[in-house]
Amino acid sequence: MSERNDRWPFADPQNVATISLRDIIDGRAPILLVSHDADDGMWQFLDGRNDLTAEDAVVLSLDCVLALDPSIAQLADLPLGWQAWRENVNQPWQRESAE
Repeated sequence: MSERNDRWPFADPQNVATISLRDIIDGRAPILLVSHDADDGMWQFLDGRNDLTAEDAVVLSLDCVLALDPSIAQLADLPLGWQAWRENVNQPWQRESAE
């Protein structure tokens, strides 16, 4: 096992598919909302806007998201059906059940 895998913080594999936004992967918006969906275990990494469309969404691997924002490692133990948010990148993550 590689050194990188020894320190991988998530129970999900590095290549698991996640949902994010084009603005996040292009560096135009930060990750401010994370959800770990109860029904399918999908991770979503969003910017907190409510006016999103299907065209805004992108699929990328969990390790790519971690490379974009290493602070999401703090959320590796976020239970299914929970979400985490922050007001801006300088604020701590807050957690709550999404159900």
